[in-house]
Amino acid sequence: MSGLVKKYAPVAYALIAGAVFLDSLRFKFTNAPETQVIFGKLDEWAASFGASGLFTQTGLFSQYVIGTAELVASVLLLVGVVPALRRLQTLGALIAVAVMTGAVSFHLFTPLGIDPNNDGGGLFAMAVTVWLASIAYLVFHRKTLISIVTGIGRAILPGLSAGSEAA
Repeated sequence: MSGLVKKYAPVAYALIAGAVFLDSLRFKFTNAPETQVIFGKLDEWAASFGASGLFTQTGLFSQYVIGTAELVASVLLLVGVVPALRRLQTLGALIAVAVMTGAVSFHLFTPLGIDPNNDGGGLFAMAVTVWLASIAYLVFHRKTLISIVTGIGRAILPGLSAGSEAA
């Protein structure tokens, strides 16, 4: 039984998280009214401490920037279903944790709240679900995550790996 869970849980996670991200893109990339409400409330909040424009359509955290991150995460998660590309799911999960940490935080700690579009908190619930599933994925695949982070570290700071080999 444990072998089946190890084999199919990453696939189920990738399909669910990828589907949630891909479904949200139709709202973000078409400038749907629901998206305007959410990012409008966030921009009003940011303006209250002098960061007006942060969440506008051309802002640093616009719906297009967040949507693009979600698109990249979903592609990595779904392509990683192929066993030879499984490591890509770890990168997708890492991006998902980053994006969903922001989403959950903004829902909880800004005037946005957990039900900005009167959907009964469904959007928030999906964000929490993907966030927790992504964290769980990274915990279970921490060796792959450490390997990826170590490889990136060696690429960025080659002097560190040379110093450790000399020792």
